[in-house]
Amino acid sequence: MHGSPMSFPGFFHRRSHRPARTHQAVTIGNFDGVHRGHQALLQSLQHEGLATAVLTFEPLPREFFQAGQAAPRLSSLHEKVHALRHYGVDQVYCLPFDQTLAQVSAEDFITQILMQQLQCRFLVVGHDFRFGAKRRGDLDMLLHYGRQYGFSVLEQPAFSLDGQRVSSTGIRAALQAGHLDQASQWLGRPYTLCGKIIHGDHLGRELGFPTANIPLNRRPVPVSGIFAGRLRSERGTWIAAISIGLRPTVGGKQMVLEAHCLDADNPDLYGQRVQVELLHQLRHEEKYPDLDTLKAAIARDILNTRHFFAEHPEDLHNPWTTSSH
Repeated sequence: MHGSPMSFPGFFHRRSHRPARTHQAVTIGNFDGVHRGHQALLQSLQHEGLATAVLTFEPLPREFFQAGQAAPRLSSLHEKVHALRHYGVDQVYCLPFDQTLAQVSAEDFITQILMQQLQCRFLVVGHDFRFGAKRRGDLDMLLHYGRQYGFSVLEQPAFSLDGQRVSSTGIRAALQAGHLDQASQWLGRPYTLCGKIIHGDHLGRELGFPTANIPLNRRPVPVSGIFAGRLRSERGTWIAAISIGLRPTVGGKQMVLEAHCLDADNPDLYGQRVQVELLHQLRHEEKYPDLDTLKAAIARDILNTRHFFAEHPEDLHNPWTTSSH
């Protein structure tokens, strides 16, 4: 074993929905968005009855190194865990990424984390996977240590659709450009934001359009504007006109997500965690001269949302896509 035994106090926070087993098939990465490339990797993780485990990081390494300048995430930690569970992962481990972890050598990452902490017997990594201080660890090192310590390694090739490599960066760019169809195709499901509904200022109700409000002040997101989509909760699913932005007409200072559920009998969702799926961008956010003009714009958004679902009835209750082929 390389070096002396190391301790990682407070590093591991297991989030699981099945009992842990001694030996595990493991993959490592940011898994931002859990897109179809990630899903293909997770399918390869199935191995001879081993429990499947994902090791991810919080914050993401790019957020640590770029200190506030990193691009917005596709998914929060909660959304990532939810998606990983949906795709059949047994155990999700979150390793806090800080200066201590950034200085862990590649050799110690293998022996102390993969072997001692995770009991890895089968490891799946992406084609460009690097790890350890100064990114010294690579596939050749993993294969060498695997032969020494008894775990096998599989390198997953890049996943492409229509000749384009699927990536979190590409999905983020598609979302920022309003190309939700491409983002959904690469994700294998609609782009979804999760959060807990809070009481807002009730402006929507005063205007005649009550909304479910989800604060985004602690999390930059790669989208803004007005969308047609769906709101899912434990109580049901509704089509919705969705606004994501600062609400400039009323002097808003923080990003907020507001969803007006169509044909809903005022469901009481306060305090509930919901999923908001974005299917089509209707327009960009605008600043209007007065509330009457804003009210008219919202009415048009609702009408356009109805038109979208009338033209795309398959989207009324379309479940998540799980295939990565």
